[in-house]
Amino acid sequence: MLQPSTVGESAYRKIRSDIIFGRLRPGKKLKLERLKVDYGASVSTLREILNRLHSERLVVAEGQKGFEVAPVSIPNLREIAALRQLLECRALEQSFRAGDMDWEGRIVAAHHRLARMEERMADGDRSHTEEWKRYDWQFHQALISACGSKMLIDNHAAVFDKYLRYQMIALSYRGEVAAREHALLLECALARDSARACEVLTRHVAGGVEHALATGTIS
Repeated sequence: MLQPSTVGESAYRKIRSDIIFGRLRPGKKLKLERLKVDYGASVSTLREILNRLHSERLVVAEGQKGFEVAPVSIPNLREIAALRQLLECRALEQSFRAGDMDWEGRIVAAHHRLARMEERMADGDRSHTEEWKRYDWQFHQALISACGSKMLIDNHAAVFDKYLRYQMIALSYRGEVAAREHALLLECALARDSARACEVLTRHVAGGVEHALATGTIS
């Protein structure tokens, strides 16, 4: 039998993932009895989880009414995107300076997986959207993995997840443009050209925001 702490951590990860990947939609009421059935955790454990997610701003508390999934808005998306760009550019600069051969191997492998999935998406196969976004995350994380700062990596991860949530809500796929930007980021990494990489990343994030907004799913 699983220990309570293990059950709690598992439930936390599942609920968090369901929020980020859009299975729990913005504004959805998070009723404890329903969550107890869906995630197999006690009410007391679920309260702790929801408070934890509230501190991450993925859940909002409605006074005596309980909890609900945090809403989305255009200003919030733009703020998250700007913060992601700021943190990721800083991490890229540090990572490009410090990265070794193992780091190069990680980014090449991560890009290979992402590129293959982008080819499938370009061919019209949208059945693996979550897997595609995981590969996207893994590639960007690999790029900054040699930055030498756990705090920077952790803060970037938290912001990236919030950015990813908007992408999943909009189901935003920019096709060849995004794939080409990923290839350019790989090229910049291998050349240790952080200045150009930041320029590419700025276009990449801004393009993702505008494409998501063009779907009309965020207001």
